[in-house]
Amino acid sequence: MDVFEAVKTMLAVRSFTSEPVPPEVVAQIVEAGRLTGSSMNRQPWHFVVVEQPETLRKLGALARSGPYIAQAPLAVAVAYEKDSPYGVSDASRAIQTMMLTAWAAGVGSNWVGFHNLSEVCALLGIPEAYEVLAVLAFGYPTQQIGKGKKRRKLLAEVVSRERFGEQ
Repeated sequence: MDVFEAVKTMLAVRSFTSEPVPPEVVAQIVEAGRLTGSSMNRQPWHFVVVEQPETLRKLGALARSGPYIAQAPLAVAVAYEKDSPYGVSDASRAIQTMMLTAWAAGVGSNWVGFHNLSEVCALLGIPEAYEVLAVLAFGYPTQQIGKGKKRRKLLAEVVSRERFGEQ
């Protein structure tokens, strides 16, 4: 799948089969995150790959907006260096890259949380110098998903030429 096709068709997945994500796909997902560009090439992130069912269950209990992590076969906690002025932006870029890479491999995902994940740090042993931005749940969707069926504003509503509001 080419990149634009992945962007056009990627949808949030919140229900996963129990089928494990193959190690080579897991490696490709985190490698995509590692290869993502960052401000001044600081790469202020750290990714914690979680596949143990008990830890996934605990993550699902900690992430109020994503209890479905407990049923996912894979999660990646994305932490960033607190002292990085662009840490949130850089880690967000890495998250999107990992999600698109997973989607291209047939693996669904969803971004869970945004701040207030300090208990995840404790669970996963993430040092004080980092903050968890999100936990990404990954797995094969339980249902056939209609790719590309998105409700989005018209392009003319969100794009201007040269000056805001001009077409």
